[in-house]
Amino acid sequence: MILDELDRALLVLLLERPRAGLREYARNLGIARGTVASRFLRLQESGAIASLAPQVAPRAFGYAIHAFVHLDLAQGRLDSVVARLAEVPEVVEAHTVTGDGDLLCQLVARDTAELESLVQTLIAVDGVVRTRSQIALTQRIPRRTLPLVRAARWRARR
Repeated sequence: MILDELDRALLVLLLERPRAGLREYARNLGIARGTVASRFLRLQESGAIASLAPQVAPRAFGYAIHAFVHLDLAQGRLDSVVARLAEVPEVVEAHTVTGDGDLLCQLVARDTAELESLVQTLIAVDGVVRTRSQIALTQRIPRRTLPLVRAARWRARR
């Protein structure tokens, strides 16, 4: 999907003020509410707007540890390992990667004992050959997309 300046402007407003509502976005953009609604729907259907769900902080309900676990997998086992990992609630994200390891997982745990138990659960999954873990100390830059949207908008004006 190719985004035009109106799409980018709408995305910036959505990211800056996600609770403002379509009427407010239309007022800010100087266009009809129906235009905003159709653009919003098109952005959703295309996948440009990935989710409307709130972002929930696991730390708020006791998950004080955020860890990254690299998994080395046996050849041909990626799909079965991912299916099993999807059953573990504390695995909050997983990506296939290049370099060392085949899969990079983000886990949350309440304490180091729970993290150790989770890593043991992962290593027991058929197809996982080895794990390497790192505990995040602090999050310095949270997941964000607003700078990307702003940068794309800026580049389009050149």
